[in-house]
Amino acid sequence: MRILIVEDDESTRQFIVKGLAALGHQISSSGDGRDGLFQATDGRFDALIVDRLLPGLDGLSLLRMLRATGNRTPVLMLTAVAGIADRVEGLESGADDYLVKPFAFSELAARVHALGRRPAIQAEPQRLVVGEVELDLARRSVQRAGRRILLQPREFALLAELMRNADRVMTRTMLLERVWDFDFDPRTNIVETHLSRLRAKLNAGGEPDPIETLRGAGYRYRSA
Repeated sequence: MRILIVEDDESTRQFIVKGLAALGHQISSSGDGRDGLFQATDGRFDALIVDRLLPGLDGLSLLRMLRATGNRTPVLMLTAVAGIADRVEGLESGADDYLVKPFAFSELAARVHALGRRPAIQAEPQRLVVGEVELDLARRSVQRAGRRILLQPREFALLAELMRNADRVMTRTMLLERVWDFDFDPRTNIVETHLSRLRAKLNAGGEPDPIETLRGAGYRYRSA
């Protein structure tokens, strides 16, 4: 496997590098979060091992930014923080597995091998095009028939989720879980509020509304 290790502690990094190299893996490493992100985004790795606390860019931010580009390389996160809430935060940020320091090398190697056995996940397309609307995930930009549309982050995420599932019914609960957090009260009108703003911006040029409201069911983004 081709593995990138992003760990700022020199002794820990070399310990992992030597151990995994001895098992036949091809290893690259970095001690800085920004450099680690730069290396990780080229897509040539089979797995990443990322420390949570890093200089330049912390591990959680690295993960979020990496996943935002559509990169789905399996990630094992290392941390000295053992709390359940911290582990949950790491997993929700995009980590596939979590290992608390100090750890035995045999356990780390086993977890890396387990990540390598998972089916490869195809990277998400960087552009979503449905009808007249084009959404660029990398540049965080939206156009409709050549007209640029400026969206707030949640509006952008909401539109992206609807476009990914074009012609499928998306319930309020699904949108709350995927665009916001699980902690939101399901009785909130936050979905409707953001949809109203999104529709106003999408249809500002007088175009027909591509988002269909299905009473009692949810919403559907129509491809035609």
